[in-house]
Amino acid sequence: MNRRDFLHSSTAASALAAFSIKSSGAEKSGRRYRTAIVGCGWWGGNILGEAMASGQCEVVGLCDVDERQLDATAAKVAGVSSDTPRRYRDYRELLAKEKPEIVIVATPDHWHALPTIAAVNAGAHVYVEKPIAHTIGEGQAMLRAARNANRVVQVGTHRRTSAHTVSAREFIRSGKVGTIGMMRCFVNSGGIGPEQPLPTQPIPAGLDWDAWCGPAPVRPFNGTANNRGIHPRGFRQYLDYANGTLGDWGIHWFDQLLWITEEKWPRRVFSTGGRPVKGPPVLTPNEQTTDAPDHQLVTFEFEKFSVAWESRAFAGNPVDKGENVGCYFYGTKGVFRLGWRGGWTFHPVNEKEPVLHEDAKLHKPDDQNIRELWADFLAAIRTGRRPISDIEEGHRATNCSLLGMISLKLGRSVEWDGAKETIVGDLEANKLLRRAYRKGWEYPV
Repeated sequence: MNRRDFLHSSTAASALAAFSIKSSGAEKSGRRYRTAIVGCGWWGGNILGEAMASGQCEVVGLCDVDERQLDATAAKVAGVSSDTPRRYRDYRELLAKEKPEIVIVATPDHWHALPTIAAVNAGAHVYVEKPIAHTIGEGQAMLRAARNANRVVQVGTHRRTSAHTVSAREFIRSGKVGTIGMMRCFVNSGGIGPEQPLPTQPIPAGLDWDAWCGPAPVRPFNGTANNRGIHPRGFRQYLDYANGTLGDWGIHWFDQLLWITEEKWPRRVFSTGGRPVKGPPVLTPNEQTTDAPDHQLVTFEFEKFSVAWESRAFAGNPVDKGENVGCYFYGTKGVFRLGWRGGWTFHPVNEKEPVLHEDAKLHKPDDQNIRELWADFLAAIRTGRRPISDIEEGHRATNCSLLGMISLKLGRSVEWDGAKETIVGDLEANKLLRRAYRKGWEYPV
């Protein structure tokens, strides 16, 4: 049975969830993969923790341009294992000296492409965080490199292995929601405005800021405990390094939609949004604000249905009763709400039928299912099959987010030829599939 047939089977989909949970401690065969991580921050620590917990990974290398994050990760490794990984600032040196079999890439978005491509070319399998790239051209190069090297590349869209998402897929594909004509995805949070600029700060000791910026433009450094500053965790709202909420959260929901419906790409995308609450972006040598939109609306036209995306960083979302992220599937038999922490709920059209619900089963810290995704990653390496969150599918989900950002920047809709991965009849839009790298760095092809 090939992978597509496997995923088509609702029984197999349920078996996948059961396998992943059961295998979280790994099938102990004595095999330990030489494992390294590039990007030792908060989320990278969550991934590395599950890699070590699997019992099949020997941590041989840690790479980060911030000594503070290297120190914290090295202490974590020492606290739970006898591994003695060497520390690096340059991923290229790590690959050359340690020759890892597995590389975790958990950097900010603008740094996903180059280490992933270098790692597969060096013979390693890769677990790369979502979104896979900052631009569509980078994703194309990553996919090509993975296939040419015949390496397993798993994308960190761990919701595919959440038990309630697996059962939601089975429920929807069984026809119990009926014919689905529309979906609505949303991520809404509270906030106030206008945004006050943060002052430029001295670069902390031990941080190579030029290397952190890497192929992207260099901005003045700032950082705060509330994640408004660029580093360590606020980078997603600075468009030089990420793609705002659409690039951060959107990829999760688009990935789930594509997986559940088995669609590959939208035909047309239109986005609008801006910063009416936060105010115009500020960037001077002395101070700066974020520059991502404080709200964004995107419409995706697929072959058989439409998808609406909504995000905002103001006005909260008390109407959704405790969960401000989710996706609604509107079908002829009812409305299916797929959430994150809240599991899923189905409201049938026939009010005499019961409302159905399944709770989520998530892991701490941060309510995730990395454990199951990592187990699938190791199984794919062992057997040579494609992983559940394969780089090709992660690329397609990432493209949805990036096409939305391209439309927003242009102020008009774009028509997407998914087979050729080009925007139809729009030279200006196609130029935004790539961006110039800073001097000293070469854009991947």
